[in-house]
Amino acid sequence: MHSNLQARHVPLLDLEGLRFKDHNRNGQLDPYEDWRRPASERASDLVARMSLAEKAGAMMHANPPSSASSTLPGAGVAWAFPAVADMVLGRHITAFLNRLNTGVREIATQHNQLQAIAETGRLGIPALLSSDPRNQFAASQGVSVAAGAFTQWPDPAGLAAIGDEDLVRRCAASVRQEYRAVGIRMALSPMADLAIHPRWHRGSGCFGNEPQLAARLVRAYVEGMQAGDRGLFPESVVSVVKHWVGYGATQVDGFDAHNHYGRHMGATSADIESHIVPFTGAFAAAVGAVMPAYSLPPAGLTVQGTQGEIERVGVGFNKQLLTDILRHRFGFAGVVMSDWHITDGASRACIEGAPPGSQPGPEDIAMPWGVEDLPKSERFTKAVLAGVDQFGGAQDPGWIIDAVQRGLLPMEALNQAVHRIMTQRFALGLFEDPYVDEEAAESLVGHETVQAMALEAQRRSLVLLKNHGATLPLRGRPKLYLHQIDADLARRYGLEVAERPEDADLAIVGLSTPHEVLHPQHFFGRRYREGDTGFAEDDPAYRSFRQIAGCVPTVVSIYLERPADLARIAPWATAIVAHFGLRPEALFDVLTGRHAPTGRLPFDLPWSGPRPDPTETVTQRGQGLRYG
Repeated sequence: MHSNLQARHVPLLDLEGLRFKDHNRNGQLDPYEDWRRPASERASDLVARMSLAEKAGAMMHANPPSSASSTLPGAGVAWAFPAVADMVLGRHITAFLNRLNTGVREIATQHNQLQAIAETGRLGIPALLSSDPRNQFAASQGVSVAAGAFTQWPDPAGLAAIGDEDLVRRCAASVRQEYRAVGIRMALSPMADLAIHPRWHRGSGCFGNEPQLAARLVRAYVEGMQAGDRGLFPESVVSVVKHWVGYGATQVDGFDAHNHYGRHMGATSADIESHIVPFTGAFAAAVGAVMPAYSLPPAGLTVQGTQGEIERVGVGFNKQLLTDILRHRFGFAGVVMSDWHITDGASRACIEGAPPGSQPGPEDIAMPWGVEDLPKSERFTKAVLAGVDQFGGAQDPGWIIDAVQRGLLPMEALNQAVHRIMTQRFALGLFEDPYVDEEAAESLVGHETVQAMALEAQRRSLVLLKNHGATLPLRGRPKLYLHQIDADLARRYGLEVAERPEDADLAIVGLSTPHEVLHPQHFFGRRYREGDTGFAEDDPAYRSFRQIAGCVPTVVSIYLERPADLARIAPWATAIVAHFGLRPEALFDVLTGRHAPTGRLPFDLPWSGPRPDPTETVTQRGQGLRYG
């Protein structure tokens, strides 16, 4: 007997003392409805029953319409369910990205509403919801979600600073439990990209720049998310490792491949294997899905496992990288899901930026790099034949239907893709138990036990970069002046707080890695952190720091959202503590000596000034600068 059979709109069948869901309501037990059969066998039966329109719909991974028109699709506090129902029942789309940022119970309730709609479909195919990372400190539109009530662990770069595989495994397992509580069954993580260039917007989302360390932590993350290393189970959340391959190999300015001006990959034939290494950790853990990079390979790139030069099209359209190398060389048998909007047409604003006086909108998001001139149905065709199973951000299956009807795309290619997609849904147990306990979700998400684990990880991730005169940990009862630091919490730690720097014995200043706004007329350019990571003389945060440091010895706590250039900070700071996202308690625990800072830099830091005093330099990682 299946222990947890949940149905709201389909009848149940009682056969030989066992119960089954009659998904298609035909009064008999079909092979795909029989939970005793293997997932692959059930998927084969289901695919054989699906129409062309249903198969094309299954290959969409859409953004559900939001109730607020100004909100990025899938985001906000509520979905527009009449429009969602049309997507599910009219277009047969059953995979969606959950960007909701509202109360835990509200997220769980809307998930159940979606599943109830899906259950009324002709074949009763349950929905699958994915999410960008929402359990870290960094949040950026289109790549991550603000944590809200979800437990905040250090950004992945902070987990790399700790370097503890078991911790990463436990972190991912806790995220899995919170995701499952609200109905999220696919995690668009981890990033197996290497954080090579300090100006790249997404460095803090990676496990550093050392390939072997990244491979170990990627493997641990996948094991925690999928509840083991043997594939998918009802306890699993599908892990989507990304971005295959070379996304982190930006060119010298570090511009991101979401943007037309950052589309070129900076990898070479000599170093591309180092970018592949972290993905091998995911393969060793039987990762469920892989997301290709947007990036456009450089001319002359060659990769072991394929013949000749790599075609100069985005990875989502590249058969050599997806079929020859990913599937054949590494034996990957899971789902290949494209990154968002690779088949959309690039508008003039997408390529050149919005005209002066206007702002780019969601309609200007498209990343069809290398195939901009192909008709849309041919973009879908090229991607499917290259190896893509499902399309992120796509919501019009008509293009795939058109390609099949015109003879561009063989039905067998659709059958293979949909079989992989549905096999996973059967393995996850969604056909039997798609619903969540809305009331229990509130107690499961942000549980105090997990919060304590995450706080300890935040403490362990701190890196002591400079500590002149053994200023830290604080000794005695120094009077502190605090800037961008929680004064009330300092008092609760028994510390005395001065109102002016000149009245203090020591100052503590909070900073973040600087950035520039270089492309305000591009949708992602105006949202992503670009440009120099050093502090400009006219930067208000830097000027405040210098004014304070001119009055009193100053400790700097800096959030490394990107690798910061500290050349203007280090000479004036008495001590520097770097972190990757933390609650103030973690910082004060380290400042007061309750916990020692044991983290190591996971990536190199740039340095634009004179070489630092060698008496203040300790063992370096790569060419990165550390002070002690």
